[in-house]
Amino acid sequence: MNFRKKITATTVIIGLVMSLLNTVFAQQTPLFSEYNYNPFLINPAYAGGTPSTEFSISNSGYFNQFEGSPQNFALSGHGSVNRRKIGLGAGIIRDQIGVTTSTSFFAAYAYKIYFDFDSDRPYWQNYHPGVLSFGITAGVQQYQDNLTELGIINDEVFAEDINATVPTIGFGFLFNHNAFYVGFSSPNVIGDALVSDKSFNITNTYYGYFGYRFYNNRFENLMIKPNVLLKYENGAPLQADINVTVSFRNKFELGAGYRTSNSYNLLAGIYLFNNFRVIYNYNLATNNSPIGNTHGLILSYQSKKGYSNN
Repeated sequence: MNFRKKITATTVIIGLVMSLLNTVFAQQTPLFSEYNYNPFLINPAYAGGTPSTEFSISNSGYFNQFEGSPQNFALSGHGSVNRRKIGLGAGIIRDQIGVTTSTSFFAAYAYKIYFDFDSDRPYWQNYHPGVLSFGITAGVQQYQDNLTELGIINDEVFAEDINATVPTIGFGFLFNHNAFYVGFSSPNVIGDALVSDKSFNITNTYYGYFGYRFYNNRFENLMIKPNVLLKYENGAPLQADINVTVSFRNKFELGAGYRTSNSYNLLAGIYLFNNFRVIYNYNLATNNSPIGNTHGLILSYQSKKGYSNN
């Protein structure tokens, strides 16, 4: 990296760090592939929402050219017990921006009420057609700001590193009809009430999302799935993701979308050996963002029959 690029990178990192010191991030907005194909990361009510136990691992930002740009890693698993009435799950999420890192550990519980609806549905569906689910989550987040690595002198803000531990409690609900789904969640409703460093100011984040499944017996191998994710955080503008995916019999999928004032999303996925699913996501930044574009991958495994109901 030449001198000019190094100065630019340092400037951007300092800007990111300063904004994080004012409002510490709880979690970056999930990428297209993550909240569409692993909603459990933002909503505990999704625990046990698949026909059998599912494990997922995802990452984004690790192939970015810009040093210090956002990176995300997540590992999670969830399943159901008691005739699918109770969902249980746990996960780890790690976010990093510049010299700031957040690592979250959480466990989730969900209770489900089942319905059924008479309507056309694909024989290869991989979701319960009528469920009302309520979920709670509890965990802990560890924040670390290595401010001294920036080499800024004569500024008390950057004079020492910062570490803080934040207990978290969240909630969520999800209604999944055969033709559509709607959910609402917040990963940490208590904010900074129990934070170990009282100088931290942590705001609550709220997610709301809605999706529809277009399916017709005349085109029984295809399903078109538009969806919207809304994110609200105190002190920040409302953010919306508007996306659509096309699925072919749980064999492969393609998708595209737009995140307001931020980026365009592209997605491609393939299902392997019935039990595995690989999703590639490309986040194309807009407004001449210095962070650049982002590549992401998510690998999921579902036990028993997996993703095939053929």
